[in-house]
Amino acid sequence: MRKLMNQPTMVVDEMIEGYVAAHSSYVRQLSSHKRSLVRADALRGSKVGIVIGGGSGHEPAFLGYIGKGMADGVAVGNIFASPPPDPILEVTKAVHTGAGVVYLYGNYAGDCMNFDMAAELADMEGIRVETVLITDDVASAPSKDAQKRRGIAGGFLVFKVAGAAADKGYTLDEVVRVARKANEQIGTMGVATSPCSLPQTGKPSFELDDNEMEIGLGIHGEPGVQRGPITTADDLTESLLSHIFADLPITRGDRVTVLVNGLGSTTNMELYIMFRRVAQILAEKGVEMYRSYVGEYVTSLEMGGCSITLMKMDDELAELLDHPADCSMYVQT
Repeated sequence: MRKLMNQPTMVVDEMIEGYVAAHSSYVRQLSSHKRSLVRADALRGSKVGIVIGGGSGHEPAFLGYIGKGMADGVAVGNIFASPPPDPILEVTKAVHTGAGVVYLYGNYAGDCMNFDMAAELADMEGIRVETVLITDDVASAPSKDAQKRRGIAGGFLVFKVAGAAADKGYTLDEVVRVARKANEQIGTMGVATSPCSLPQTGKPSFELDDNEMEIGLGIHGEPGVQRGPITTADDLTESLLSHIFADLPITRGDRVTVLVNGLGSTTNMELYIMFRRVAQILAEKGVEMYRSYVGEYVTSLEMGGCSITLMKMDDELAELLDHPADCSMYVQT
């Protein structure tokens, strides 16, 4: 598993250096911490700050979503590891305009601990911080324990809704409300067909036989719910959707937004083949597809596989999802 790099210990910092150089019109690096990135343009007064973040290796998440209508700042961690409190706090201070700050991140122990510590430090400096955890992975816990679920690709849609709300001038409490609402209406199910490797080890993060796949595997290689032979794209799509439909109360006449997300080495050809079957199934069920996203939004280095996300829509979520956004890795007009 070869990678284009210099020193394995420097891959994250050199990636950030290259990203900032390539996208200086969107993002700048804080002098107070090299893992703290914020919007290049000035924030208007009394706008709620949106801070996201997590481990590296999920690009374009999270640094690719800094921009108008999305995140105002990102704290970058090591590969598959939470950023420590210091860069989170520096981003928080940089994006705070007086209206408070919302933290959005996946429900992982390290992220929860470090973002909570940063929130406590921010409170000591007079900055009100509220948190919305992303918990869209239906494979990671039953619906009765939804608060224990991991956050995966569906987080992109929560970022979009919260970023739009903040850009439209919602108050801190209103941004938190719609972000939590979005998260509660999202379900994601993934599948892995091949592992990734960490730069420091060069070894597979987990093992699969040549003809084997694992349904429900997490984006860091966390165990899934079922292993078996690789099947057809149609059968796999039906299987992933069946888990989501069993979890989300989606019925005939409802509207949903669809995200088919590649994990790093799955081609767009494969993703569109799966999206084709998603569209067919929704039509068969009488469910309207409101918006669609196909591509790499939250990856896992070079892992093979994909995930499917459905978000049940209402008029408020539709308005926020339609709001313009302009980031280096995502533009919506």
